Amino acid sequence: MQQLNASSIENRSLIVLDHSYFPYEMLQGLQDTLNGSRMILTDTKTWLPPNLQMKSDPHPLRLRTNEESWALFTHALKASIPPELPKLKDEITKRCGGLPSLIVKLAEELSHKDATIEEWSTILQQFNHDFDIPARRLIALWVAEGLVQPKGDNETLEDVAERCLTLLIAQGMVQLTKKKLNGNVKMVRLPDVLRQYWLSKSQQATFLRVHTNTRSELSLGTNKVRRLIDHLDKEDISFYHIHGDCNTTSTSLTPYYEGVPSFLSFDTRKESKPGEEVGNFLRRGIPDDCFLWLLVLDLENVFRPKLPEAIGKLAQLRYLGLRSTFLETVPSSISKLRNLQTLDVKHTSIKTLPNSIWKLQQLQHLYLTESSRSKLMLQHDATFPSTLQTLCGLYIDEETPISDGLDRLLGIRKLGLTMSCKQGVVSLQPMVVVYWVLKLNWLRSLRLKSIDENNQPWELELKPLVSLVNLSYIYLLGRLRNPSIMSQFPYSLTDLTLSGSGLVEDPMRSLEKLPNLKSLNLLAKSYLGKKMVCLLGGFPQLRVLKLWKLEQLEEWNIEKASLQALKFLEIRFCTSLKLLPTELLDRPLLKIEVIPAR
Repeated sequence: MQQLNASSIENRSLIVLDHSYFPYEMLQGLQDTLNGSRMILTDTKTWLPPNLQMKSDPHPLRLRTNEESWALFTHALKASIPPELPKLKDEITKRCGGLPSLIVKLAEELSHKDATIEEWSTILQQFNHDFDIPARRLIALWVAEGLVQPKGDNETLEDVAERCLTLLIAQGMVQLTKKKLNGNVKMVRLPDVLRQYWLSKSQQATFLRVHTNTRSELSLGTNKVRRLIDHLDKEDISFYHIHGDCNTTSTSLTPYYEGVPSFLSFDTRKESKPGEEVGNFLRRGIPDDCFLWLLVLDLENVFRPKLPEAIGKLAQLRYLGLRSTFLETVPSSISKLRNLQTLDVKHTSIKTLPNSIWKLQQLQHLYLTESSRSKLMLQHDATFPSTLQTLCGLYIDEETPISDGLDRLLGIRKLGLTMSCKQGVVSLQPMVVVYWVLKLNWLRSLRLKSIDENNQPWELELKPLVSLVNLSYIYLLGRLRNPSIMSQFPYSLTDLTLSGSGLVEDPMRSLEKLPNLKSLNLLAKSYLGKKMVCLLGGFPQLRVLKLWKLEQLEEWNIEKASLQALKFLEIRFCTSLKLLPTELLDRPLLKIEVIPAR
């Protein structure tokens, strides 16, 4: 260790360490030389102990492309491939999902089989295709089933679940398949090789057993499904109950689904059948007392599920997911779901929810649809759930009771509002909304839109937000009546999007001072000036920058040591900007996408 320290101090060095041979404890002895030396640490995890500072993002090994997967497969295959078998190439690469260990495992399996399409197809069917799932959906499921508990006063159950998911990814237990541009997890999957491993472990621990004809979990010693997941798989026992002839017969479902806590459907067919079949299944199962203990009903992407009025009998339900279902109405009986914590009707055609929705006194997260102008029927004497943390997609007009109404909701952490304004009409509603926002001390995410009768950006009223010290995400659409707020955002801000703001002064001068800003999107008509400058040392943490339809922008200058952390730059339809800043052209790790005007 002394020799290593001495060498790195005297010379600019690149040190490569493998944790399997070099324990973390020894790293504490390495000094920070400040001479440009770098260290690469290889490990099976993507996290370090708290006492070790990591000055760059982890670089996980990426998944193999289809061509790379096929090359690895043919290399690992201990047999020749007859001319007709490459027809299975797409199926093989699809099943393996780019995971090297799974590719090699499949090659080894097929090496011992006859090289025929029939034999290989049989083996492929045994390798379950891995499904990507949004991290948002997985976190909501964990929270609804009570699998996580908070540790601090300012920590939500979603915070804990997200931290657990990050840890599972870091330890290689869950596979990250897609990130958001800001670096957050978007899609994950459990690779089949890991799924098979954990199922074998759970069976050894007498936790559950697997039915030979189902992917659903079954409790040990019974045939009852532990969690019902509809993958539209004809080999699954539940397929017959949901989509087969059994769905229209009097066969009792109780022996299979009594006590099941979760029902998730991945039936994404765009026709009337999915909605009818899942509706018939629920219509038969609920009166049969199958779902009395159901905590999660997640029908996201199922086309117009025909929800029965009996859904109000699901007294234990905590999560009702109807996102992207194209539903136009929901049964009035949902007001009887006294334990419901999350109602997600985002990306539906539901325009109005009844006033009885406020009877759900345990409601924490309510997602509505912006494009459908979703409104809430409110009465001034309504008793609002003090537990509400998320209110997104709400359409506000002159009739929406904000004062002494919605402004009593002070525990909001995520707020998304679209305000409708009429040209030539003076309204107090925008200012009432502003004062409500300023009272939300726990607010983390704010999405405000101001539009006119033609859905075009309109004047947006806003006061300085610097007092909201927990606020990290802001999206603003509308012409800012108070442009000075550009210099009065909280230092906690990490993501900022401006659209139609009509700024005439260079916003970079103010925004570059935000120490934690990681993503900045300046969209159409957000800035109307001709020149933009990023000064020395500005934007120390910014990783994503998007400039869209800044049609007057002609010149963009970047001083040295500015935007040092930038990883992705996207410029769209900036018709007057002819040259990129030279300071950005010598950065090999920076990805630049330029889409010219049509």
